[in-house]
Amino acid sequence: MALVNGLETEDLMKVVNQVKQNWETGKTVWQASTKWKGGFRVLTCSREFTLSADEPDMLCGTDTAANPVEMVLQAYGACLTIGYAMNAAVRGIHLDDIQVELEGDIDLPGFLGLEPPKELNMDKLPGYKNIKANVKLKGDAAPEALQELHEHVIKTSPVGVTLTRPIEVSTSLEIE
Repeated sequence: MALVNGLETEDLMKVVNQVKQNWETGKTVWQASTKWKGGFRVLTCSREFTLSADEPDMLCGTDTAANPVEMVLQAYGACLTIGYAMNAAVRGIHLDDIQVELEGDIDLPGFLGLEPPKELNMDKLPGYKNIKANVKLKGDAAPEALQELHEHVIKTSPVGVTLTRPIEVSTSLEIE
């Protein structure tokens, strides 16, 4: 088997072919759960993996972990990195390094339930106003091939696409 970027390309192609042969296998459901640990500390779980979340000191947290909005940036960066590794591998492009630096702007009034003065031009909605990702790729391909790889990864990143389009979100409440 061909090993490119630490990935078995034959195995990757098997997954692609399985979905092509039975499109229903392409419908997947992912799950996560959280448990409050007091203050702003939260334990998040997906499958057998756990992550902690907290808020920084400036927001009265204990600064023991990344906060959820930082996790959004981390998720997008990780998704891009996985996309570059996978798509480069199936193209036969050997990558030596993938780095993604991300930042996003959030105005706190929306999160705090405040209405900022109009002259400050602050967003009253909670959440990111924008996210910027700077990708650095180092590999054995021509710049044109890496640019094509980049464009493909951007348009097929599940986290990136989720962030850039409206999706249905429903939240229910059980009172115990």
